[in-house]
Amino acid sequence: MSTPRVTPATLRSKKTRGQKISMLTAYDFPMASFIDQAGVDIVLVSDAVGTVGNGRGEAVSVSVDEMIYHTRSVRNGAKRCMVVTTMPFASYNTTGDALQTASRLMKEGGADGVHLEGTCREAHLIGEITAAGIPVMGHVGVTKQKIVGTGRIKLPGQNAAAAKEIIDDAVEMARQGAFALVLECLPVALGAIITHGLDIPTIGIGSGPDCDGQALVTQDMLGLFKEVSPRFLKVYADMASAMVNALGQFRKEVEGGIFPAPEHTYAIDDGELQKLLAQLHS
Repeated sequence: MSTPRVTPATLRSKKTRGQKISMLTAYDFPMASFIDQAGVDIVLVSDAVGTVGNGRGEAVSVSVDEMIYHTRSVRNGAKRCMVVTTMPFASYNTTGDALQTASRLMKEGGADGVHLEGTCREAHLIGEITAAGIPVMGHVGVTKQKIVGTGRIKLPGQNAAAAKEIIDDAVEMARQGAFALVLECLPVALGAIITHGLDIPTIGIGSGPDCDGQALVTQDMLGLFKEVSPRFLKVYADMASAMVNALGQFRKEVEGGIFPAPEHTYAIDDGELQKLLAQLHS
């Protein structure tokens, strides 16, 4: 009997019961399948695919078509966990754009919901998208798509005025119908205030243990992408070294004539081989 797919109602129920929510990122079928097998609640197809997936120096150039492609791959691997896809930079500047992007990610990509960064200024888009029947995960705190204007990451909520503004953003996103909120790089106390003040689940990335759930970029926590190492990151495995070692061992065995061994090859019946050789020499 298959396990029921995770839905916004599932996440709300976990918050009510005090059960923590887990979220990891994926951009392809194998990783999504591994995350699904691990019992993680949400797989986020984030625009970080531009950096950790495609090796770009930024994520703002990721297109809606690219996000659809990666979402479809993840959908094929995620049978139980909820698939949420980030709406990429400049794809929701207007209500019309937002509805079109969200609809395409759902219909063409197979997402279960969409994720967008924003403040009170963008919160009305959540209302419009949810009114169209599309679940929306909001995002406050560090919003990487908005760093384009400043060129640097500044830790949010470091004074009372800034913290109050983030609380207002979170409250308005929830009021507009967001089913969950990502809280990125907020002070621990601020993460707790927002979490305890909202009925919807919060998922923290660098925002402390009081959030209803926690998220990491999968490539980061597996030690596959070592270009950045934020304070909130915990590396659970050094998969990069394991993979490089395995690939190097393959090369050495090929060069040394060790691989393939007899158990890796196929044989032809000796009688049939003799017939073939006779034909070739006739």
